[in-house]
Amino acid sequence: MVHTVKKFVYKAFGLSLLSEIPLPELPQISSYEDTIDIVIERASLSELWNELSYPKAIFIVKENLVMFQIPNTATFCIQDGEKIIVSPIKGSDEDKIRLYILGTCIGALLMQRRILPLHGSVVAINEKAYAFIGDSGAGKSTLASAFLSRGYQLLSDDVIAVTLSQDNIPFVTPSYPQQKLWQESLDKFGMETAHYRPLFERETKFAVPVPFNFLNEQLPLAGVFELVKADKENVGLRRIEGLDRLRTLFHHTYRNSLIPRLDLMEWHFTNSTSIVNKIDMFQLWRPTSGFTAHNLVSLVLSSLNEEENK
Repeated sequence: MVHTVKKFVYKAFGLSLLSEIPLPELPQISSYEDTIDIVIERASLSELWNELSYPKAIFIVKENLVMFQIPNTATFCIQDGEKIIVSPIKGSDEDKIRLYILGTCIGALLMQRRILPLHGSVVAINEKAYAFIGDSGAGKSTLASAFLSRGYQLLSDDVIAVTLSQDNIPFVTPSYPQQKLWQESLDKFGMETAHYRPLFERETKFAVPVPFNFLNEQLPLAGVFELVKADKENVGLRRIEGLDRLRTLFHHTYRNSLIPRLDLMEWHFTNSTSIVNKIDMFQLWRPTSGFTAHNLVSLVLSSLNEEENK
């Protein structure tokens, strides 16, 4: 008896995905009319991993292939910017597998497709995209959520897909309508945690759907704000100038350790140079303690208003 594997068609990052693994976070499309860009399938990777791996290997990178293994979860393989193969370990949690598909796998796949993945959140302000990038725990998603609470719309959370037009104008392509927020942030926004699904192994971080605050439209990237924690009492902002602009983009490229291993240093430098020549860049700091997201929103909006009036 032949068992037919059910497949789902989704749209995210401007790409259509045909997946054997349900991805409820993504908007589902009903037809195959569009060309399928990405195939996600289950298959055994043990033979390939044993063939290519070496002691203490975490990532295996070849010209057209990225593989990594997460203990007690799965082995993942990303090929040619067109395929993600998942080999789950028996008893693994599907929520955790999806986190890696939509995070590290998508980040590597975008690089293979020569799309720059930044690590952060993007909101639409006056029909332009503004990115908030930063290290894990800097408060990027919380800041984006504070913008949403004022009526602004989200384009992406976690992985930001940036492409260049023929005129070298950087554009952000929307990802999918979900944020990841810590319980502390939900509490501050008056959002009940009972309404949201906790992310695997992170009982205090939750998946928050934002279907009504999501803009599914590509917008030009007008500015990048690097969000950092600082030993200061108040929020603040300064321009990022010169070579620091390139260093900042490199540091906050999603899974940037893959760039040299994929032989993409020249590509990254060329693209980053084109991007920083077209955008404003700022460092935005907040105190290490206290909830300052709303203060940061006011500071960002006033700085953008000043730029427009120059």
